[in-house]
Parts: sequence; structure tokens; C-alpha cells
Amino acid sequence: MMSHLRPRHLTATCMVAALALAGPLASGAAAVPHGKPDKPDFTLTILHNNDGESKLLGVPGQEDFGGVARFATLVGKLRKQATSGKPGPGQAARRGVVLLSSGDNFLAGPEFTASLSKGVPFYDALALKAIGYDAIAIGNHEFDFGPDVLADFIESFGKNPPPFLSANLDVGDEPRLNQLARKGAIVASATVTERGEKIGVVGATTPALASISSPRRVKVLQNVAELIQAEVDRLTRRGIDKIILISHLQGLGEDRELVPLLRNVDVAIAGGGDELLASDTTPLVPGDAVSTDPATGQKLRYPLHLKDKAGVDVPVVTTAGDYKYVGRLVVNFDAHGRVLSVDPASGPVRVSGVAPDAVAPDPKIQRTVVEPVSRFVEGMAANVVAQSEVALEGRREPGVRTQETNLGNLVADALLAAGRKNAAAYGVQPPDVALQNGGGIRNNTLIPAGPITELDTFAIAPFGNFVSVVPNVPRAQFKEILENAVSRLPAADGRFAQVAGFRFSYDPSGTAQVVDDDGTVLTPGSRIRSVVLDDGTVIVENGRVVPGPDLSVATNDFSARGGDQWPFRGLPFTTVGLTYQQALASYLTDDLGGRITAADYPEGGSGRITAVP
Repeated sequence: MMSHLRPRHLTATCMVAALALAGPLASGAAAVPHGKPDKPDFTLTILHNNDGESKLLGVPGQEDFGGVARFATLVGKLRKQATSGKPGPGQAARRGVVLLSSGDNFLAGPEFTASLSKGVPFYDALALKAIGYDAIAIGNHEFDFGPDVLADFIESFGKNPPPFLSANLDVGDEPRLNQLARKGAIVASATVTERGEKIGVVGATTPALASISSPRRVKVLQNVAELIQAEVDRLTRRGIDKIILISHLQGLGEDRELVPLLRNVDVAIAGGGDELLASDTTPLVPGDAVSTDPATGQKLRYPLHLKDKAGVDVPVVTTAGDYKYVGRLVVNFDAHGRVLSVDPASGPVRVSGVAPDAVAPDPKIQRTVVEPVSRFVEGMAANVVAQSEVALEGRREPGVRTQETNLGNLVADALLAAGRKNAAAYGVQPPDVALQNGGGIRNNTLIPAGPITELDTFAIAPFGNFVSVVPNVPRAQFKEILENAVSRLPAADGRFAQVAGFRFSYDPSGTAQVVDDDGTVLTPGSRIRSVVLDDGTVIVENGRVVPGPDLSVATNDFSARGGDQWPFRGLPFTTVGLTYQQALASYLTDDLGGRITAADYPEGGSGRITAVP
């Protein structure tokens, strides 16, 4: 049985942005001290996952593992185990179980395209509804297609969706999301009643949402810890003494900063980092490895323990995404709602289709979700749109987020071609150049020479981002955008730009630009050394901007709005009627005649981006 807190604007905490951990993380499944030992009064099994990201069909390349239908069967099995039979050592006679998601419940790509093609109800939501979540955190990818698609997703659950939680979002200016908030479908926190016990659940979303996704008029408030604490205090005033935080703050580093600012949170479940916490004996999906603590290099065990503001140890967990694991945290509470211990059986349970831990797919989800999505994806895979003479580099590092690649050039060329073809019809100045953020190229593979299918174009360019033209970009501001694109090197970052219509050089030892989410340059960069258009026009020479006419820039609407902190600073832009995936497919078939040559797109790129001493 579920009861929601009253609908309210969803708000958030000031987070330290650094991903690096300030110190080593305590880990292991040891008892959590609260003073003298006490008898367990209630044992709660918390089943959890995060970052499912529409991997409905199974782990790519490991089809015997993962898959939402197997995931559903495993959740059912673990639910039954949690409350049946005799209590284990240290467990209470009264036992309950909840199922929670820490966000990124869908992601653009071939499988989610099946949902977009089908319409409401989306396949992802049909699966999650059948599994039966008690509460779901709102992640950043929920906004990749804009607030209306998130509304479609929530409405796909029917009249009684699980509560979608975030204490740091204000949806009041988005009509459909605001309506859902008024109905109690989007709230800051909720309560779950399990075996007579009321369990509070509070959600939070990354404060960086506006720069990494497309929330439109959703306000992303930055005082996250304060807002979470306000929800926790509201719950405790109602007599609720078991409180779980489900956050999607982009990884354990952020939760490391957050938990010491809070009181009365009993368990924290993180999302967004794809970290895998486990023991050395935990069965893992082949190819997976236990994550390590960046501060110490030691393996991260399940759970971690962080001290809160009052010095109380808080178990903190997360798990790898893609429906590969069900997290299982078994917590023993005393009669006052204090955590006495974490059961040593806690840990991630892999979703396997092979012995000795194989589970069969849930038949209903297999029939209503997996099979129709499989047919849709197979149809895309059979549709060849081009032949490539050369392998196309789409890996992230080293690759599209660190250096020029031939696939990056291909996608940028497609943007430029689409912008020029469609500019007149939309009354905008034809673009001189194009910029594609490396984070928008998502296949993360080296595509071998040979056939390129429609499925490949969706894997490369999965987001619902529209080709956009930003006219009248001052040359100095264009240099600032490029400074931002190279500001995180040598680290791989989605802001790195793949380009068309010009070439540029940069000095990696120069000062890196620092910019805020509004595009205000806080520290000017000095890395960009030269920028020259394909027609020979010099824009930057020896690090200095050459005066001259403004530029018209083709990009995607995510970047044009300042995504990845690209400092467009609100310059007007016009979308020109097609997504960047459609632009890529059209460029392959129409502009290139279905043939990608090694001469046009050589391995290693064609000298558009050069690092200089």
C-alpha cells in the first residue's frame, strides 16, 4: 500500500561538483554501531537498481545476461525469499521488502525508439509497471527527449503510477509535469507501508541536469542537502523512523559529499555512476569487475558506510545498470528505527540466463515487451543504408570525447549538410560550420568496415536532439565555445567537439576555460591557437581572434541551449526539422550515395583537430 506526501514543487542541495572522493570510503557489511546492542524489531530487504537505460533485451554482447524479463523474474524470487521461511541469524521476526529505482529508467537508442514509434504506453513503462516498483527517482536521462516524453513515460503506467521522486526539481512551469505533480505522481518524497511499517523515501536529481539533458522550463534548484533534509524532517515529524534516500547525482562521489550534510537518513541508494560494489566471491556478469575507490585504489565493497552529520554510519549502495543486477540490501532495525546491522547476505545479484543461477524470463514481459521490441530492432538491423570502406571510430576514450575521429567527422558533416539544405525553408542563415558534442555520439564501439544499417545510425545518434542553426555567433564567442570543448582534456568529456567546415589547433598545456551553467566564462581559456574555415578564412590566429563577420553554426538543440556548458549564452537558434539521427541517415544515403570512402573519412581523421606544443 502506498501513500504519497502532498504534491509540491520539487527542489534541491548545493553539491560539491568534484567527482573525486575527498578520502577513502569505508566499506563492507559490518554492523552499523548506534550504542549498546539491541534486539532487531524489523528486517527490511531493499531491492534496488539504477540506470536501466532501456536495455530491455539483454546485455549487449552478453545476451545470456540481463534483460528486463529475466530481471523481473529475479526480483520476484528475491521478494519471496525476503519474507518467507524462518528469519536468518540477526533478523527480526517481522520482515518486509521494497523495490526502488535510482533513476535513468530509459535512454535514447534503438530499444527506446521502439517505444517512441509505438507511442503510449511505452514498452519500458509496461515492464516496470509489471515488476512493481514502490518508488522511482528521476534521473537526468528522463529529460533527454524533453519534459513531455517524461510525462508520456509516467502516464504509460496508467492511473496509479509509482511515485516519481525528486526533492530538487520544480516542475511548476511545465504544464503536463505540473499536472502529474498535482495528482501526486511527481513528488519530493513518499511513504511505503510494508508489514505495518511506514518507510519514507526521498528522491534527488543531479544539480547539473540543465547542462547534461533537456529539462526545458523545469527549474533545477541547487540547495540539494537543504531540500532533502526538509523532506526527511517532514517525514520524521510524522513519526516515520525508517528513511531511504534514492538519488541520481551522477555517482558515489556526489553521495560522498552529500551524506555528511544530512541527519536521519538510514540508507542511501545512489544512481548515475554505474559503479559495481561487491565482494570477491559475488558472481558477476562476464567482463564486469568490482569498482575501485579513486582515493585508495581498493575495491569497493557492498555496502559502503559514510558518516552523517550526527556521526552515524549510513549504508550507501549502488549497482551497475542495464538490468544486469538486482541490488539487495538487508537492514535490521531496532524498535526506535535505528539501523542495527546489515545482513552479510546483502549484495548485488546478477541477472543470469545460464547455470548455476539462471532465471527464466517473465512470460508476460517477454510477450508484451521483449518480443515486440526485438522485432522492431531486427527490422532496423536489416535495413542497410550505406557501405563503409573504413572502420569508423566511435569509442569514447581515446575517441570521440578526446580527439578527432572519422565517425565524429561524419556526424558533424551530416549536421552541416542538413543545416545548409534546410536553412532556407526555416528562414535562417545557412551555417558556415558545424559542432557535434562528443557526448552525443553514443555507440562507444569501433564499427568495422562493411555495411552500415539503420540500427547503427540509432546507436551512433540515439537522442531526440534536433539539428539547429545558431546564426550571428560572434567570432570571440565561437572561440569561447571551442575553448570549452577542449577545457577538460586530457580527460574524456562529452563536451569535446567533433567539427565540420573548419579546422582548429589547440595547446593542451594552455589555461583551461572555466564556465558556469549560464555560459558565463569565469576563467578565460588560452588553449585554442588557430581556427581556419574550409574556404581559408582565418578566425583565430596565434590565440587571438581576427575581427570579421559573425558565424552561423549548425549543432544540435541540446548544445545550442548550452548543454555541456557550451557558452552560447542564450543566442537565438532555429531547429530545422529533423533529428541528428535523421540527418546522419540522410547524409549517408543522399549526400554520400551510400558509400563512405577511406579517402573522405580516413582512420585517425583528416586533420580537422590538431594538438600543438
